[in-house]
Amino acid sequence: MGLTGFGVFFLFFGMILFFDTALLAIGNILFVTGLSFVIGLERTFRFFFQRHKAKATGFFLGGVCVVLIGWPIVGVVLETYGFFLLFRGFFPVAVGFIRRIPVLGSLLNLPGISGLVDKVGESNTMV
Repeated sequence: MGLTGFGVFFLFFGMILFFDTALLAIGNILFVTGLSFVIGLERTFRFFFQRHKAKATGFFLGGVCVVLIGWPIVGVVLETYGFFLLFRGFFPVAVGFIRRIPVLGSLLNLPGISGLVDKVGESNTMV
């Protein structure tokens, strides 16, 4: 969890500092390494390389490579799109969990935010 947390921190800090390439590269490496330590190497490989997630994996890992090459803004855009495609099945679970937290749940029910959260939280997969 620590490596993943540091990865997210470095990604966020790299974006705050006007897309600093070094911080974004460190954040990408720490995030992917932390994810593999949390769920295991085999499960990480199976998660990223499923047939129906090939496009999402391509965008995410392609974005990581583009950041490592030195084009941080384009890389972050590709990574973000790939991240949302990869983890879109998890968003309804996360929104449901956050809605049960007392203060955050009431914030998510505000008029302007509620519609957006409902759109993100709906599941369009048959699970």
